[in-house]
Formats: sequence, C-alpha cells, structure tokens
Amino acid sequence: MRAIYGLPVAIAVAVTALSSVFIVDERKKALVLQFGQVKQIKEDAGLGYKLPFIQEVVYYEDRILGLQTQPMEVTLLSDRRLVVDAFARWRITDLAAFRQATAAGGEERAQALLNNILQQAIPEVLGQTTQDRVLSQDRSGLMNEILTIARREAQSLGVQVIDVRLTRTDLPEANLAATFSRMRSEREREAADEIARGGEAAQRVRAAADRTVVEETSLARSQAEMIRGEADAERNAILADAYSKDAEFFAFSRSLSAYEASLKGPNSSIVMQPDSDFFEYLRSPGLSTPAAPAAE
Repeated sequence: MRAIYGLPVAIAVAVTALSSVFIVDERKKALVLQFGQVKQIKEDAGLGYKLPFIQEVVYYEDRILGLQTQPMEVTLLSDRRLVVDAFARWRITDLAAFRQATAAGGEERAQALLNNILQQAIPEVLGQTTQDRVLSQDRSGLMNEILTIARREAQSLGVQVIDVRLTRTDLPEANLAATFSRMRSEREREAADEIARGGEAAQRVRAAADRTVVEETSLARSQAEMIRGEADAERNAILADAYSKDAEFFAFSRSLSAYEASLKGPNSSIVMQPDSDFFEYLRSPGLSTPAAPAAE
C-alpha cells in the first residue's frame, strides 16, 4: 500500500522540482514573471530557479539583432528627393525596461518601434544636408548623426543601437528617367564638342599636309628642271665636241639614227620629195658635207 501511495507523491515531487528549475542558453536572457510582474532577471547562462506553477520564464535574445528599415522618400536641403533605407544593429541591454516597453510583443514589437525611430531620425538628419554630401564620403558623418539620435530615443526601450548604415540612396523612379535623359544629353553634348574639336584638328593637319605636299612637289619640280637643264647642257656640249672632231661622221651617224627612228615597224611609210635632204645618204654614194645640226 505504501508503494501505491508513494509513487504519485514521488511523481508530484519530481514535477514540482522540474517546474522550479529552468535553463538559460548562452544566446538568451531570461525574465521570471509572477502574474505579469518581473520577479527575477537572469542574464548569465546556466540553471535558474523559480516558484513552481506560479512563476513563468520568458526568454529574450542576448545576441546582436539586425533591422532593415522600409524604403522612404526624403527631401534634402536642396529640395531634391531621395529614396533611402537603412540597416541597424541592436541588442537588448535592460530586460525590465524592454519588457515594459514591448509587453508581450518581444523582439518583433521592438523591431517595429526601432523602425519608427529610424524613420524619424533619417529625414531629420538628411533634411539638413545636400545630395552631394549624401553621395560622398561625408555620408559616414551623417550615419553617425542618425546613430546618435537613434541611441537616445531607444534608451527608453531598454535596447542599445550599435550601428546604423544607409544602404540605399537613390532617386525616386519618377525622377530617374529625367535624370538619365539629362545625363545622356550632357554626354551627347560633350561627344559633339569632342567630335568638333577632333574635326578642327584633323582639318589643320590635313591643310598642313597639303601645304607640305605642294612645297615638296614644287621643290622637287624645281630640282628636276635644274637637273634636266644641266643634263641638256652637258649633252649639247658632248654633241658639239663630237661635231667639232668629225663633222661628216657626226652627220652620217645622226642620219642613220633618224632613218632607224622613222622606219621602225613593219608598215612604216614616209611621204616626201625624193630629192629631200633627208635621203641624202641613201641617194649619194659619195661623201656629203651637210650643215652642222642645231644644238638640242
């Protein structure tokens, strides 16, 4: 009988003992609640104890969490509009304040609240600057300003915002086409200017080349005329010297050259009077003393 009654008691004791113990993982933090009130905070990993059946344990992340904001349109100081979104990293630092701020919503509720904080901080900072600064290296300073505001506003949530990064800074879709068209027009104008300058430079080079051709051709023609004149003079001197040494042989040789040139070809014909001086060496067996040929 004792065994029969002892077994339920042992089971009840075991269940009670187990319900009074909880384990906290290294990646978690825990709150012990009693009727919704915080009774114990356990941030270290290991075993914890609570009142069985009365108190409950709620676990929260101890790791760094990430938050991607929704894209938003921001009006800059220069009245330009940009589509901006950001990525933030945060972690829970005060479990009691976090529980009070998020109630039963936990991390999801905290994500929504942090998103609202960033949705207000980003326009507040970027609305006081220009597009050039947002798109330059100065944007790191802007992100630090946004981080400072987000940290201040997130303290009441029991969380610490570790970092904020602007992940997108684009023009709205409605302005992209106009911007691309303006950029295309500017590039086309620059290309037209370059083509015009190139054409002008090519025209100068072409004119210089044409002038050089004319000058070189004129110089070559002048030198050729000089050489031709010198050659003609030398030839005439040789002919005159040959004539002075033997006028008869010179006249005979010139006549034979003239006969050869005029009678060249199978069907050559000459029409002139038979007593012409041209046929003198063909007609007379004796020697003749023709007049000295004119110098060429």
